[in-house]
Amino acid sequence: MKKPFNENSTLPEFPRDEVRTAIANGIKQAEEQKNMTQKPVQIKRKSKRKPLLYVASAAAAFSIMVGSAAYVSPTFASTLSQLPIVGSVFSNSGYLGLKQASEQGLTSTIGEKHTINGISVTIDEVLYDASNITVGLTIDSEKKLGDYYLGAGPNFTINGKNPKVSSGGYGEKVLSSTVRTGIARFEVKEDMPDSFEMGLTLEGKEGEKWEFSVPVKKITNTIDVPVNHQQQAEGIQLDVSKISLSPTGIALDYKASEKGTIDNPHIGASFIEFRITDEHGKEITSHSGGGEGHFDNGEWNFSSTKSFDPISSNVQKLMITPYLVIPSGGGGVHVDIAGVETKIPFNKPCVKEVKFQPFTVELPKQNK
Repeated sequence: MKKPFNENSTLPEFPRDEVRTAIANGIKQAEEQKNMTQKPVQIKRKSKRKPLLYVASAAAAFSIMVGSAAYVSPTFASTLSQLPIVGSVFSNSGYLGLKQASEQGLTSTIGEKHTINGISVTIDEVLYDASNITVGLTIDSEKKLGDYYLGAGPNFTINGKNPKVSSGGYGEKVLSSTVRTGIARFEVKEDMPDSFEMGLTLEGKEGEKWEFSVPVKKITNTIDVPVNHQQQAEGIQLDVSKISLSPTGIALDYKASEKGTIDNPHIGASFIEFRITDEHGKEITSHSGGGEGHFDNGEWNFSSTKSFDPISSNVQKLMITPYLVIPSGGGGVHVDIAGVETKIPFNKPCVKEVKFQPFTVELPKQNK
């Protein structure tokens, strides 16, 4: 069930009518400017703290990060860019897993709002499933907001501490010159508690700092399906340990390793993606995901959790096909402890195609 931010809190109720009024004004402005090109989704990448190799999948980017990274997959960005003007950030995101989670009451409704310098940031909903922590937020300003006003989105802590390694992404939908919505996704690469207090911090271009403390609880209706599939192809060792099924989607856990040199992480094992189809031939939409890796004893080792749309309860079999997606462009941003950003240039990798063998996973019967 959805949970309020704090049942004993004396905080005022989230002013949804005011926000919707502002959104309605944005609609009016949009109608008056039908011939203008829609502003694209705002996407940045960031990283800090401990060393991490972050693999940006799809034909988007590849970059070596330091610490936690931010990334949004092309599919995720595309669906967010088509976000309808009115309605819940999650239920109208175009992302099936978020929509189902919101409609089925699996998200935590927060509604905490802070206003600084005439700019209000409201944390709307939070979802914690098998693969990601996802946060939906609304930004409402008295003045026009510039591009990337909140930078690469929120930083977060778990029970007051920074995660050792994480990846994720942040995207915004501009509704008007003063109103926008955002979705932040975090994938944490460490043992996670089932519930915790998440700290969220967003920083504005004029030095504003919005800080939130949000209770987070993992959804319980998740089915873990052991896979334990291993194969080798062109020197790459691939190990798919399990998939997790829930109303929010499929999460696929895997590791991959390949011999190489520490100064050249641009190898095939770092670009692995998966195509999933059911027994009826329907392909399950992939939303990719970040990853991490390290070099040890002459070998690169990578791990990641890939996210896919949820499937219907009558699906009993999945065909999984690994493949490589070698990026043709991209880059990133490195953020040091002092908050100084440095652009990471993109260097096109020289990696040959690899043919993996598809494999089948039998699913347990699900309750309809």
